[in-house]
Amino acid sequence: MKASKKNKSRLNVVNKEALYVSIVAFSILSIISLYSESTGFVGSLIKEILLSTFGIYGYILPYISTIMTIIFMFNIMDLSKKIIYIFLANISTVIIIHTSFLEKGKLTFIEAMKVSMEFGKQGIGGGLVGCVFSYISVTLFGKIGSYIILSSIVLISILTLTDKSLINIIRKIYSSIKNFIIGAKSIGKELMGTDIPNKMPKIVTHNNDETDSKGLKDYLMKSKDEKVVSSLEVFGDQEEKNENDKRIKILDYSKQESIEDLTENKDILKKNYTEDKKDSSACDSLNKVNIINNTNFYEDYKFPSIDILRKKEGIGNQSEEKEVIKNANKLLETLSNFGIEAKISQVSIGPSITRYEIQPAPGVKVSRIVSLSNDIALSLASSDLRMEAPIPGKSAIGIEVPNKNKVGVNLREIIESKEYEEMDTKIPIALGKDISGKPMVANIEKMPHLLIAGATGSGKSVCINTLIASILYKSKPNEVKLLMIDPKVVELSIYNGIPHLLIPVVTDPKKAANALNWAVQEMTKRYKLFAETGVRDLGSYNNKLEDQLERMPQIVIIIDELADLMMVAASEVEDYICRLAQMARAAGIHLIIATQRPSVDIITGTIKANVPSRISFAVSSQVDSRTILDMSGAEKLLGRGDMLFNPVGESKPIRIQGAFIGDEEVEEIVNFLKEEHEVEYEEDVIEKIESQENISLEGSDELLSKAIEIVIDEGQASISLLQRKLKIGYARAARIVDEMEQRGVVGGHEGSKPRKVLITKEELES
Repeated sequence: MKASKKNKSRLNVVNKEALYVSIVAFSILSIISLYSESTGFVGSLIKEILLSTFGIYGYILPYISTIMTIIFMFNIMDLSKKIIYIFLANISTVIIIHTSFLEKGKLTFIEAMKVSMEFGKQGIGGGLVGCVFSYISVTLFGKIGSYIILSSIVLISILTLTDKSLINIIRKIYSSIKNFIIGAKSIGKELMGTDIPNKMPKIVTHNNDETDSKGLKDYLMKSKDEKVVSSLEVFGDQEEKNENDKRIKILDYSKQESIEDLTENKDILKKNYTEDKKDSSACDSLNKVNIINNTNFYEDYKFPSIDILRKKEGIGNQSEEKEVIKNANKLLETLSNFGIEAKISQVSIGPSITRYEIQPAPGVKVSRIVSLSNDIALSLASSDLRMEAPIPGKSAIGIEVPNKNKVGVNLREIIESKEYEEMDTKIPIALGKDISGKPMVANIEKMPHLLIAGATGSGKSVCINTLIASILYKSKPNEVKLLMIDPKVVELSIYNGIPHLLIPVVTDPKKAANALNWAVQEMTKRYKLFAETGVRDLGSYNNKLEDQLERMPQIVIIIDELADLMMVAASEVEDYICRLAQMARAAGIHLIIATQRPSVDIITGTIKANVPSRISFAVSSQVDSRTILDMSGAEKLLGRGDMLFNPVGESKPIRIQGAFIGDEEVEEIVNFLKEEHEVEYEEDVIEKIESQENISLEGSDELLSKAIEIVIDEGQASISLLQRKLKIGYARAARIVDEMEQRGVVGGHEGSKPRKVLITKEELES
């Protein structure tokens, strides 16, 4: 049985091969017969049958049969299931050829067949087959309809047989034609030395001018080895809108207007394009800034001169653009090496970083590109880079690469900007400029509280100075009062004496808790007034008052180092901050809290939950970044003002180069305000804070005073220490320690370690 099956199988193969050879032989004989009479009577008969049956297509049919037979014989392509498409393509072609010869109505069907056969023998028309099917087609659909239907059948058959996409074929043809035209233009320019009209992508400047960036254009035309950012992909005709996605738009911070707007929270941020101010317009700009209040009180108040602030120096250079082009090529080459197909849709050159917007091809996972961050950094020889995947509001991945030559942002640029002038608030914050060079100005009222964190040297202290200066350039002392808490003593003490201060800068950590306690009491008092007046917030209350002298100012509380306060009185400080953060917005009281230790014991979960707006400068670890922002990224910042701003309502933080104000500028602003206006501290507030601070030795326990002396002498405090020295029980010693903690004599519980003593003998005696 097995032997017989094998024999049958071999016989079938032999029969097939014999059939294929016979068809090829007959096809070759037919081809020779069509062009020569050397094949005798049989050859003449074959020629007559082919031409009379298929007309001019009879010359093509033998070639097709030969090719198809070879394909089947050697199994080059699997066409066994596509025979019907081969038949349809051939028969439709014959019908199309013959349709132009058919004159319907002048001949009967029989006459048309006879004429077609005679013309077919001469190689004209579609022969007998073409006549029959063409006559039927024209009768049903007419000539034009027949052409449309038959052409569609031919096209569909070809696409099915070749497994090709029509759209891809059209794109390749279009790209080839376009590349040929652009190449011809480049060659023509080099040979003739003349500028050939070619619209380049515009470099949009901050003053709303558009230039062709001739240096960049010439560089790209000469760099024949540049693979990605070449004229083929970047510098095509901008009028061809269907190819916009193949060009890279380069946005230079130093001399251009920005790109498409980021997804923004309009209540918090006003991020519009600005116009650079000329020197002659500085006075006009200052006047616009100063016209902010219509009250009669402080009508003679003078704002600090804008000339105190330093002007921007220097502009971007052409080498920066060349570096961007090279990096774009390296970036795409690196992705290609790892089998990732992508293109660069846009490049934004910012003050300190350049962002390349990558559009991956369909089917490419974002995680594949994100996982290559170290490889991309190696390729670009970059110290570090940050990825934003995806960019909010865009179908692109942002790769942020540090610039070799960083450009600073001066506070004067932001103060003179349109955003700052039009900000409808007395407490704006001039933050700096984003990646595309747009001024970033935020409104504290909408935040309503701000948490700032950053390691030493990251720009946190400069940021606080810019925030204070932003308020001083916009508000009068009767409109905004500042309450500053500076446990580090040296950071904010320079502001002592300015008229905006509610009380002198609080530098004693023990008094800071009392200052926050006063703020809580002030908030409660204001809410009682609102209830009596029938209003809901400070703005409505002030608008109801006819006597403008009785209007209440907004209060901004600035804490420069939260960590020191948490060490002295963690529970009280946390409670006061949380109460203010939860309720103080409507009362016009706002918190700005800064720390260089964004650890969970400093920025507790309760504080984070009640302070939704955050700024993170460079931090030392990813853990710290997650503590402040709830996500990583801050550990990759560059320092020196490079920040991530995450306002309430934004899904992802915005990268900003912070505005810079020098110590000399701060000192000049403070001196100007001191000379022009006298400071009037709130004496009742000072008295309340001081009265709460003095340590009373009269306690509920008669041994309290002796216990305080003991812990000061020992330099540490613990329950066991008091038990030994005072010869008392555990419960009584524990109560004394708790009372000393409440009075600020000793620090909080630190596990097995003794408590720290927070006062000296001199302070106790005073």
